[in-house]
Amino acid sequence: MREAGPADGEAVAQLVRELAEYEREPRAATATGEDFARALEPGSGVGCLLAEVDGPDGVEVAGMALWYTTFSTWQGRRGMWLEDLFVRPQHRRRGIARSFFARMGQLCAERGYGRLEWWVLDWNTPAHGFYRSLGAAPEEGWTTWRLDGERLAALAPRATGSAP
Repeated sequence: MREAGPADGEAVAQLVRELAEYEREPRAATATGEDFARALEPGSGVGCLLAEVDGPDGVEVAGMALWYTTFSTWQGRRGMWLEDLFVRPQHRRRGIARSFFARMGQLCAERGYGRLEWWVLDWNTPAHGFYRSLGAAPEEGWTTWRLDGERLAALAPRATGSAP
């Protein structure tokens, strides 16, 4: 396992496309290798771990855990938001995901982060079981909200002048 950098942009983009396929949203993953190369620049607040295994043609990427830093006003501390964790199907059940969580936990401890958070699709019951085996629990009573695309762009014209 190693930390990804800008040179890994295309590998990360490919894993994200495979994850989108698994999550039944293949057209939603539009990020390119160049996008990830920029995102993985040092100091960006985005981090990524890559799991590598020996394959028939040499070392191959088996999975990734990609995160960014957050901030909790209640704790007054930074945290880590795990945006995507994906292990290629042929490499599952080998402890890779558990190793990702162990390393992210270590990074949180080293950096003084107060939280490691993520979301998971309701239908992904294998993931729910795995996360519970780690001691994680869902946040009851919270609903994720989102603005994106045209709805997000529509907010900009409203930002004229100062706040009331």
